[in-house]
Amino acid sequence: VIGLTVVSFGTSSPELAISIFSAATGKPDIALGNVVGSNIFNVLFILGASAIIVPLLVSQQLVRLDVPLMIGVSLLMVIMGYDGNIGRIEGLLLVGIGLAYTIFIIKKSYQDNKAANNEGSEQTSESKSIENGNLPVNLGFIIVGLIMLVFGSRFLVDSAISIAGAMGVSQLIIGLTIIAAGTSLPEVATSIMASIRGERDIAVGNVVGSNIFNILFVLGLSSIVAPNGLSVAPSIMGFDLPVMIAVAIACLPIFFTGNLIARWEGFVFLGYYVAYTLYLILDASEHDSLPVFNNIMALFVIPLTVLTIAIVVAREIHRNHFRVN
Repeated sequence: VIGLTVVSFGTSSPELAISIFSAATGKPDIALGNVVGSNIFNVLFILGASAIIVPLLVSQQLVRLDVPLMIGVSLLMVIMGYDGNIGRIEGLLLVGIGLAYTIFIIKKSYQDNKAANNEGSEQTSESKSIENGNLPVNLGFIIVGLIMLVFGSRFLVDSAISIAGAMGVSQLIIGLTIIAAGTSLPEVATSIMASIRGERDIAVGNVVGSNIFNILFVLGLSSIVAPNGLSVAPSIMGFDLPVMIAVAIACLPIFFTGNLIARWEGFVFLGYYVAYTLYLILDASEHDSLPVFNNIMALFVIPLTVLTIAIVVAREIHRNHFRVN
């Protein structure tokens, strides 16, 4: 729950600041590209790198509730963007779902931990007094952090526009790559450090929670503040959103196999992020090798990956069936 609420909300604050500023100032491609690119980056790069460091544990709640929700809101995003625009009403709906989900998670956590808290009431009282003493300091950090986010988001967006102009690429490509990776750095640090410290459930929960937060709150609030809603480019509907959904769906079989993300699966994730970024670069530059790259991915790499995952899932189902019998 820590990874899915407090940590993921905090690490997603750069995405929130960048996308809201971009949407409010008439740069919908950056706002939308940041959300989609961050969600792809979070799963493929962050989970991949973290799993390579140490295999990651996956809780049952993630498999049964949170990953299906991540897939569901990703599909909802596609449906909302089908007409080429995500407006204020759709943004309000996303934020409403986000608030309901947050309340549900907090209530569930409270109910699950109520007995444990009653047993350790004396220790809890001591920790509360310590926390209250640090409250002014923590509030000060929050205020300073918010001020830095506001100024930093404006600087990053202006710099990204300059880079896009200098490189001759669209703002959408910059949002999907440079800005998405930049705003996801807190998630990188949090998940990798959690992996190193042995808090492997937080590493996974942070990524899934951040992806849900990005769609429900970042996209929702950005759609609300945008003067005419967020316009959805045909290119993002035709490629990047399907990639985001495919990445989210791929989490289910991988998380299901032994409730563990193995090192080899981490390498697969990381390899696919490199391939995705390479495709964007080749496509933006209209490179001659793009058709060859597409053929290799479509005819060899993707089918081989699907077959491998299917075999692993089949073995896991057979193993579970054998244990039951």
